[in-house]
Amino acid sequence: METHQLFVSILLVLLPLPLCSSQENTRSLAIDVNSPLDTSPISQKLNPKLVYEIKVHGFMLWASMGVLMPIGIISIRLMSIKGQPLICFRRLFFLHVTSQMVAVIIVTIGAVMSIKNFNNSFNNHHQRLGVGLYAIVWFQALFGFLRPSRGGKARRNWFVGHWILGTSVAILGIINIYTGLNAYTQKTSKGAKLWTILFTAQLAAFVMLYLFQDKWSYIQSQTNRTQSVDHNSNISTAEPSQGDEVEETKLALEKC
Repeated sequence: METHQLFVSILLVLLPLPLCSSQENTRSLAIDVNSPLDTSPISQKLNPKLVYEIKVHGFMLWASMGVLMPIGIISIRLMSIKGQPLICFRRLFFLHVTSQMVAVIIVTIGAVMSIKNFNNSFNNHHQRLGVGLYAIVWFQALFGFLRPSRGGKARRNWFVGHWILGTSVAILGIINIYTGLNAYTQKTSKGAKLWTILFTAQLAAFVMLYLFQDKWSYIQSQTNRTQSVDHNSNISTAEPSQGDEVEETKLALEKC
């Protein structure tokens, strides 16, 4: 009997231990499930080499779409100014072709880098827009080399198509730079406000230069017109003075 009571007492002493243990396990499980998510910066999880490659990719696309492409557009636009020497036309055309070819090469390198090193899930606007932009850039480059000779309908149609493609590349390139800066912020949790301001200022400078050179021929024509008017007025005022000298000479001869 005493042995039986001793066995029951031992069970009563040991019984709360599993209950307490199970309660603690349940509590720990609840804590694990309801624990806050890891909010550490994403850039700490990224490979530093990958972050560096993202920056290189961004600068390459900035140089091609944000610098070289606008230079090519402005240079070809400057060729429309009349009265320039032939050497200026050749230099502007060479600048246009060179800037666009270098831009295409840089874009191609950036595309290969993104396909090789980045996760191309195409779940954001930057990646989807980038694929279309790469295709249009290469098509525009090939279309530029297929320029027909002057003086025909084919040349006019080619000019319209080349202009539409060039304008599309410029607009899409600018949009893709802004979406790229946004994707960089989301990927690395680093701010890109400074780069956004710098690119916006650079874009505004290119727009002002484009508008100014578009009106440069008109400014020159007005300047030339003013100079011609002043020259004619000087001639008209000089003619009466010469007539007065002739009359005075005649009077002097009559007195003699």
